[in-house]
Amino acid sequence: MDRGTSRWIRRAPLLVAAVAAVALTAACGGNSSTGSTQPQGSSSPLSSTPGKPTTTGGPTTSAGSGSGVAVSDAAAKQLCDLIRPQLSDWRVQTPTMDKISLNATVIQWATQNGFLLQLPSNRGLVDQVTTKACPDVRDQALSAIEIPDLASGLAAG
Repeated sequence: MDRGTSRWIRRAPLLVAAVAAVALTAACGGNSSTGSTQPQGSSSPLSSTPGKPTTTGGPTTSAGSGSGVAVSDAAAKQLCDLIRPQLSDWRVQTPTMDKISLNATVIQWATQNGFLLQLPSNRGLVDQVTTKACPDVRDQALSAIEIPDLASGLAAG
């Protein structure tokens, strides 16, 4: 395998994640039926304070020590619910394909819940949320994808 092919293989998951982020951002960017720029089903406006994501209502749970990010119980449950149905696919696919799928899932969740800008500098947020909300789902995902933590499976920002 030559250097160009090797470089492409290493960067393909990042490219896919970036394309997914742009597509999800465009899809969630506006709600033409209401004229609102917030995602449907969200009762609170998107955060205008840098570094402070908006929660989707309900009780909030600190994502972990030192993270400074509050994730609502509903948002944590949503991440678990997005990962859970993919576990069976991840058990039979290659780890590379699984990581691409994990990135797309996390980007979707982060976009819908206002955490997209925090992910590049705080990839551990996903581990903190899943450890608290659904440790069984997290453990199964780690085993299926063959990674030590979910942050390891996310593309570097």
